[in-house]
Amino acid sequence: MSANYLFVVSMDVDPDKEDLFNEVYDTEHVPLLLEVPGVVGVTRYTTEPFEVSIGGERQSVDSAGYARYTAIYELESAEVLVSDGWAAAVEKGRWPGEVRPFTKNRSHVLKKAMG
Repeated sequence: MSANYLFVVSMDVDPDKEDLFNEVYDTEHVPLLLEVPGVVGVTRYTTEPFEVSIGGERQSVDSAGYARYTAIYELESAEVLVSDGWAAAVEKGRWPGEVRPFTKNRSHVLKKAMG
């Protein structure tokens, strides 16, 4: 990744709003945020069950309690998150009225590149 910052947003959504959530996120929310100066890229992920080998032992990892959906925004600077462009983009489209109220277990984390 070439961005200096990663903004990691995770959340769950009410099951009856899941299809709308994914449609709006992919067709409106992400495209609007990609227009904001300083946003380099966005990738969405879902939490999956997995196993990992640690200390020579295979272990199942319980991801219960972690949000199902995560979006990682690659940013040029932390200031992008308080810019007028960002503030306007997150309030456009169906996201604020039809989707955001049905999200829960939300977390927001900013990561800075070390090198």
